[in-house]
Amino acid sequence: MKLTILGCHSATPRINTNPTSQVLEIKNHMFLIDCGEGTQVELRRNKVKFSRIKHIFISHLHGDHYFGLIGLVNTFSLLTRETELHIYAPKGLKEIITLQMKLAGGWTRYELIFHELSSNESQLIFEDSKVEVHTIPLKHRIYTNGFLFKEKENERKLDINLINEANIHTAYFSKLKQGYDVVNEDGVLISNEKVTKDPTPAKSYAYCSDTIYNEQMIPLIKDASILYHESTFLEKDKARCYPTKHSTANQAAIIAKKANVDTLILGHYSTRYNDYDLFKAEAQTVFENVELSKDGKTFEF
Repeated sequence: MKLTILGCHSATPRINTNPTSQVLEIKNHMFLIDCGEGTQVELRRNKVKFSRIKHIFISHLHGDHYFGLIGLVNTFSLLTRETELHIYAPKGLKEIITLQMKLAGGWTRYELIFHELSSNESQLIFEDSKVEVHTIPLKHRIYTNGFLFKEKENERKLDINLINEANIHTAYFSKLKQGYDVVNEDGVLISNEKVTKDPTPAKSYAYCSDTIYNEQMIPLIKDASILYHESTFLEKDKARCYPTKHSTANQAAIIAKKANVDTLILGHYSTRYNDYDLFKAEAQTVFENVELSKDGKTFEF
């Protein structure tokens, strides 16, 4: 699992601070999460192949999370893209993009498929043989979702030496990976556990931006490998959280601790602050394993 931060700041873009956007690489998928202004430039800067992006997830319809989308959609078309593009977003985004394209007198060269979200309950919105994606309802000033990206259980690992000793034909390797007992060349049933090892634990990534402190999300992100939680403010400015519906670094850490996640990544910083190490220091008073997002920073798990 690899996470690339394209932008991690709130509100308006500046020379050295980009609004929210991320790329998550998981099980050969490349998912784009939110698409603030400047996203396509940051994709190029970070050498992300446009053609690999087939699914885009938009948390909510505040500009710092989707104003870069129409430009990216148009660029894909100019590059003669043919592969379909799926966009998972709150109801209303389809209307916005459709109107922009209509008034520009054109449409995409590829199929543009919108999956409109409106439920206040967690939903499974994407699934294949290796990955599933669920919404995480958040509490913000407008309808907002986070997203939980989960690997499905990995296959068991083959112990080739033990398999050879057990005289098992290669035709049964796939069954062994899936956890089945198999019959060897001598007609003897071989227990799966005798010739395989436990699989690599499945990983999960919970993306939560923007939201006020919200314990209702905890059961949905319980035991996640990585949690990205917005930390717009420091505790000294906690009073700003309620009217703006944002969180502090301390509150993000409390959520991480109660959800028993492995790693917390902070982001969506207000540009009123110059020293982001203060966010990490504040969060670590509650939860030890804290990382700071930074434009262009990559995390590999």
